[in-house]
Amino acid sequence: MLPCNKGLHQIEKIDAFTRDPRVSMKTHEVNFRDAVRVWWQIGLQSFGGPAGQIALMHRIIVQERRWLDEPRFLHALNYCMLLPGPEAQQLATYVGWMLHGVRGGLVAGTLFILPGALAMLALSWLYVLAGSTPVMEGLFFGLKAAVLAIVAQALVRIASRALHGTLGAMLAAGGFVALYAFAVPFPLVVLAAGVIGWAWPRRSTDSVGSAGTTSQQDALAADAGLHRGTGRAALVCAVLWGGTVGVMLVLPGETTVFRDIALFFSKLAVVTFGGAYAVLAYVAQQGVEHYQWLAPGEMLDGLGLAETTPGPLILVTQFVGFLAAFRAAPPEYALLAGSVGALLTTWVTFLPCFLWIFLGAPHVERLRRQPALAAALAAITAAVVGVIANLAVWFAGNFLFEEQTRVQQWGLDLLLPVFDSLSLPAALLSLVAAILVFGARLGVPAVLGISALLGIGWRFVGY
Repeated sequence: MLPCNKGLHQIEKIDAFTRDPRVSMKTHEVNFRDAVRVWWQIGLQSFGGPAGQIALMHRIIVQERRWLDEPRFLHALNYCMLLPGPEAQQLATYVGWMLHGVRGGLVAGTLFILPGALAMLALSWLYVLAGSTPVMEGLFFGLKAAVLAIVAQALVRIASRALHGTLGAMLAAGGFVALYAFAVPFPLVVLAAGVIGWAWPRRSTDSVGSAGTTSQQDALAADAGLHRGTGRAALVCAVLWGGTVGVMLVLPGETTVFRDIALFFSKLAVVTFGGAYAVLAYVAQQGVEHYQWLAPGEMLDGLGLAETTPGPLILVTQFVGFLAAFRAAPPEYALLAGSVGALLTTWVTFLPCFLWIFLGAPHVERLRRQPALAAALAAITAAVVGVIANLAVWFAGNFLFEEQTRVQQWGLDLLLPVFDSLSLPAALLSLVAAILVFGARLGVPAVLGISALLGIGWRFVGY
């Protein structure tokens, strides 16, 4: 959700002609086959995280194709910012729905994630089959350093936009302490922040930060034809989602990993406020420490892979599901089980995204006018800064230090680094990546590419 604030600022700076009232919406003139080709194009080019993906959709849909006007596009964007889950994928689904109803939403949302999902599945196979070779070890070593710098950059950018008052700073600090010092589950942090924002005097919305509403989004009702079948589509999505989880619950005992995957990532789909970086703290906490599906370093590897592929960054969960099922299966069926685990993860993670759009889009106007809801979301926005700070500290501890020690006393649950175990190569490469991000201000693809090459080089000179 939060990275969309950056995307919104970028969009507001785009060419003035998109604000011209003479630029009309042409939803009835859009050929469905043309739309399918465009959504496939967007899916292949959607690198750079939510902000870049939203800017890409805006450029193609609003500027180049002129299928929607500026107010209608921002109207859809602001609604998607209120939802759990990957906002860019939900925006694609919403825009597709506005253009061609349910079939348009299904095609747009699916094509937005399909290229990235296929790429992640192929890379997951490569990871388990060739991950122990020197080249692959060096590649992932470099990617880890880049990911650490990219997460730090995301923290700085989001904090600069989300924290504008005492309450916001307190919520961010509270979120960090709750997660880092007391191991409070991520959903409870989000829930507590939302309750505080809801109960706080309405003037607190401005002091915490904006949830992203704009005056441009007044009562642009969708065509009556779009509503036809939308309720049924939402019901079908709910039944498929619930049915999938139900089937997993009755599977034989030796397939419990699929039950755990279905339950965990279904829960994740409901509490994923704050964007991918915030959610990854929860995935890491549960996938590494609770379920023990993968090691901390492997979580960093997965995030590095997700950064290099198109589609939502939350596709890193597919990598987690792949490794979970791969390691739980007999060796002769490991790749098949891993693939099923990956597809199951993607299914239960993204199916709710279609549900939220089809369920809420026809009623978005009424929902968006509630000031209490805006205040609650602004509070969550501030608390998520602390969540992302915890993620950055967690990544840094696991990458930069070879040993950590857990301290559990007086109610604390701290994982502290052993400073004598600092890895100098990791620290040096992380410093280089940070210089590339904050000093040279290079884009994510360039930082990933340079860091990967340096990691491979370091591996061959003695790492």
